[in-house]
Amino acid sequence: MAGIHIADIEAAINWWRERSPSPDGVKAAPEVRALAEVYALMVYYHEALCDEASMPKKAKDAWLAWYATTPDAPCIAICSTSQGDDTCKGCGRSFEEVQHWPSYSPGEKRAVWHRIVREGTAWRFNRYAERAQKASGEDHPDPASLNLAPAGTGGPT
Repeated sequence: MAGIHIADIEAAINWWRERSPSPDGVKAAPEVRALAEVYALMVYYHEALCDEASMPKKAKDAWLAWYATTPDAPCIAICSTSQGDDTCKGCGRSFEEVQHWPSYSPGEKRAVWHRIVREGTAWRFNRYAERAQKASGEDHPDPASLNLAPAGTGGPT
């Protein structure tokens, strides 16, 4: 199993804080408390990753609820691995990551996301950043849903 990065734990805490604000400014929602305990231990022990398999159930359930709101795959429907590249120019995943994506755990998927964001070399971060914002996160979205009309037809260019 993969490790869940502390930045994802923090993002989940903030998502839950917004979703279930404290009624009195002191007491946090149960999901926030569960995630905060994991976060505090990670900070105390100077750990950047939390083991996905051994994460306490309440914290993992809260994290998975946040995870469900994130895009699944970084795909922007420009897959150069299908043309023989070892790493996709569009999304930044390796050929193996593209092929095995459906079987990856949420932690494994987030680890790939963290790596490609940190590298920032995939076209989704520069040449096609606008397209990436429209992408649904599916590995192979329907091109019609991306509203990508050819140049000169009134659509995006």
